[in-house]
Amino acid sequence: MEVMIIATRGCSHCGNLAKELDHLGVEYSLVYAEDQPELARKLDIRHSPNLVINGEVKFRRLPTEHELRECLQS
Repeated sequence: MEVMIIATRGCSHCGNLAKELDHLGVEYSLVYAEDQPELARKLDIRHSPNLVINGEVKFRRLPTEHELRECLQS
C-alpha cells in the first residue's frame, strides 16, 4: 500500500495526520503541493491536508482517527 500526505507548507493539520499515521505504524511520504504542482493538478488538490492511498485521494481534509483506521483496514 502506497500512502502519501499531500499538503501545503503552511498546513496546520499536516503534523496531526502524520502523527496518526506514525501511531498506526503506517509508512507514508509527505509531498508538498508547492513542490509538485503537476501532481496537485492531476489529483485536483485545492485544500490541505490530503491523504492519497494507492494513487487515489481518500480524504481532502484531516480524517478522524476512526475514519483513518477504517480506511486503512479496507
